[in-house]
Amino acid sequence: MSIRVIGAGVGRTGTLSLKAALEQLGFGPCYHMVEVFKDAEAPSRWIDAADGKPDWERIFQGFESTVDWPGAAFWRELAAHYPDAKVILTVRDPESWFASTQATFFSPEMRARGAGSPFRAMFDKVISDSVQGKHHDREHLIAFFNAHNAAVREAIPAERLLEFDARQGWAPLCAFLGVPIPETPYPKSNSSEEFVARAEAMAREREAAEKD
Repeated sequence: MSIRVIGAGVGRTGTLSLKAALEQLGFGPCYHMVEVFKDAEAPSRWIDAADGKPDWERIFQGFESTVDWPGAAFWRELAAHYPDAKVILTVRDPESWFASTQATFFSPEMRARGAGSPFRAMFDKVISDSVQGKHHDREHLIAFFNAHNAAVREAIPAERLLEFDARQGWAPLCAFLGVPIPETPYPKSNSSEEFVARAEAMAREREAAEKD
């Protein structure tokens, strides 16, 4: 099994909905940040990748696609390692993206909850460092977001890349992947409220497991 689809879009760009869509279309299982919470060894593997020692086969064992952070932080390396994989850049309005980050993973409450955990160490190494720790600087974060997307557009050949907004639904995604359009609606999940509730539940489960 090898990665067939690489999600280059950063978190809060409809990546969990895309994960569900790819799995429905036969490109799953799909790796997403939620998988990191499920595997106690995952944070250290991503820290190794950030230190220039990636083991992509081990990280993505059993998966056929990847979206969201942490994978999106390594889109360039993954595109080179999996040359036959197609690349999807999920996008949204930069202002709404910034607002969503402040309500979710960059919120003070969320960061405080993960303090001292292996997951927090990975998040800081892979994600916080990429934004230079400026979690609440609107101008800086929007510039980062726009620069990230521009770099993907410039580096990935047009025939290999789909720039995708979840509001477009199934049609462009299915055309790009060469599969029929499902009769069911395009998945819609992971609002800011759902993100916070799920992250808090996962954190409680992790804390309970560490006490056992």
